[in-house]
Amino acid sequence: MIRVLLADDHAAIRAGLRMLLATAGDIEVVGEAADGSTAVANARALRPDVVLMDVRMPGTDGVTATRQVVDEGLADVLVLTTFDLDEYVFGALRAGAAGFLLKSAEATALVDAVRHVAAGDGVVAPEVTRRVLAELAGPSRPPADATDRLPADLTPRERDVLAALGQGLSNADIAERLVISEATAKTHVSRVLAKLEVTSRVQAAIVAREAGVV
Repeated sequence: MIRVLLADDHAAIRAGLRMLLATAGDIEVVGEAADGSTAVANARALRPDVVLMDVRMPGTDGVTATRQVVDEGLADVLVLTTFDLDEYVFGALRAGAAGFLLKSAEATALVDAVRHVAAGDGVVAPEVTRRVLAELAGPSRPPADATDRLPADLTPRERDVLAALGQGLSNADIAERLVISEATAKTHVSRVLAKLEVTSRVQAAIVAREAGVV
């Protein structure tokens, strides 16, 4: 069962999300929060698998709350918002969110996104994918010494995994490419993130692009 915490300042939206997720069968809403600080506190207390986080909330905003939740290793965060402004998209992803989805998404897309994030994969709304890819692409030519900036203790296999992350591959895709189990792929991804000192696959993908390993 995937344990989910809902963070949104509108009670009606939280109620709707709770009802929608309840139909999935494998997802359980374990708590709610109406602002960012409460979301962080409830994540500490409840230790959900995924936090569905709104961006614009009173007090501590969703981006700040996302950074706290991710930095403390409390849960994976899927940002769910009405707005697709770049400052929200990139702010959330740089804060370590595992995914970004618009509230206009179909119910099935939302349920699938929760499952993907819980499984360790990243999710980006189709409406903003092109802009995210453009951001990841960065300079057309990385600096000559870019690869030297990668951690010296990255193994050859971990460099392969980093390259795959730079291409946006899921754990299942990485497993298929490297002919390993999905569980092993997930372990490699976790080690790569730890060695790079980043908290999300998107951040790792940015590093991969900047280092020219893709």
